[in-house]
Amino acid sequence: MSARVSSMTGFARVSGEADWGSWAIEAKSVNGRSLDVRVNVPGGFEEVERAIKQAASKLFARGNIQIGLRIEVSGGVETLSVNHDALQQLLRAFEKASGRAADLGAIASLMGIKGVVETGQSSTRAVASEEAVAALQAGGDDLVAQLNAARLEEGAALEEMLSGYLAEMARVVDEAEALAADQPKLLKARLEKQLAELDASDKVDGERLAAEIALSVAKADVREEIDRLRAHIESGRGLLKQGAPIGRKLDFLAQEFNREANTLCSKSASLDLTNAGLALKGLVDQFKEQAANVE
Repeated sequence: MSARVSSMTGFARVSGEADWGSWAIEAKSVNGRSLDVRVNVPGGFEEVERAIKQAASKLFARGNIQIGLRIEVSGGVETLSVNHDALQQLLRAFEKASGRAADLGAIASLMGIKGVVETGQSSTRAVASEEAVAALQAGGDDLVAQLNAARLEEGAALEEMLSGYLAEMARVVDEAEALAADQPKLLKARLEKQLAELDASDKVDGERLAAEIALSVAKADVREEIDRLRAHIESGRGLLKQGAPIGRKLDFLAQEFNREANTLCSKSASLDLTNAGLALKGLVDQFKEQAANVE
């Protein structure tokens, strides 16, 4: 695996020509929870399909990858062929499961299953020589390498954005820490104001008031949240340096960021600290959105 951050999105295309005709292989990669590589090749080139899947599994850990091989045979005629044996087996299975004969709609659906109907050049299988298969396997290797390069290029842009979000989070956390220093004073003033409004100040002795203030300050202490946020930021930076498949770890980290930001807001005794917590939540949302594209 590459040690660099890789995206799950990318596109690649390779093509070539030979005495028997021309060919092109295209690959499109999008986000996926796991690795799913699907390769479509004309009949006779199943070895190429296996080789491409094997090459992709060595380089990629996540993503839905669609790869298609198209061959234009010199002098060939476009044809459509039906695998009647496969279709008959499907029809019997349908009738057994449904208890009725297949109608036109059911037949059309069954014919859409891969391997029942094939389109391509009439001489595609005829040119599936060892030389042609070897050439297309080499093309498949080039394709996978190009796709990897495209995903890494996109990954570099993602890494820059994610690093920027982490840097901005660190700035907001520093701001929140400075604002949190006023929490005890603000809580004391709030409690004294509430007592005054209730005209109950003469009913609460100084020791009881001090105890209530101390309890309120303890409940509103955000030092642990600040420390955990800083630790999460360092973890994020470490993951980005680590590279390789880190998408799931970044997603989990975003959840931890969000949990601490929510607690910060709930403990806030001032509008400024609440705004800092909300700003942090906004950055976490952006971080999570981009992290979803990382392999």
